[in-house]
Amino acid sequence: MTDRGVNVEVLDDAEALARRAADLIEGVVREKPTLSLLVATGNTPLATYTELTRRNLDASAVTAVQLDEYLGVGEDDPRSLWGWMRRAFVEPLGVRKVIRLDATAPDPVEACRRFELEVAALGGIDLALLGLGPNGHLGFNEPPCLPDAGTRPVTLTPESLASNAAYWDGLAVPTGALTAGMDLILGARQTLLLVSGAHKRGILARTLQESPTPEVPASWLRGTNTTVLADRAAWGGL
Repeated sequence: MTDRGVNVEVLDDAEALARRAADLIEGVVREKPTLSLLVATGNTPLATYTELTRRNLDASAVTAVQLDEYLGVGEDDPRSLWGWMRRAFVEPLGVRKVIRLDATAPDPVEACRRFELEVAALGGIDLALLGLGPNGHLGFNEPPCLPDAGTRPVTLTPESLASNAAYWDGLAVPTGALTAGMDLILGARQTLLLVSGAHKRGILARTLQESPTPEVPASWLRGTNTTVLADRAAWGGL
């Protein structure tokens, strides 16, 4: 994870993917215990966090940076992405410092500005851990999206609403969100993109094989220092 450009590793299955992702994250944390880590939620990253917890990784000096949050959802709401991040990553790994997106602030635009200033004060993101959305979104940077898009409120697409509905057991998915910007994501010094399942095969192909385009926000990762970890179901015949 040192040379700029996308490197792809194909793992046998989701369990092997989680182990390999944990290997890479553990190595970066040991090299720089005070790193800033942009943290995604979702089923694929969750398996990686479980593996890191099993290894008793000491992440107490890491600064965890929230990737996205539903607009207007408080931390006690079962749909809170911060609540998910706290339970799956922050508390099990003993993380003490967190930069959050305040989705209940009276002025969401100002909340995004404060978030950007906090991240800038850290010196940016050392490692971004991302999943791949069904339409190519990273965080909630929905298509079409330019690479210089900043942290901002967004309206979720039907694809994202349908995908996220599976997480909340019949609860309505909020239609708005705050997301860390593409500029912040693409500025990360290292990125891990985790892709699992045959349902991601088509969008992974577009991410890796098409010219970078606003219609597939993840395609902007081309030319950044990104490692893609994909299981064989997602990789298919690429």
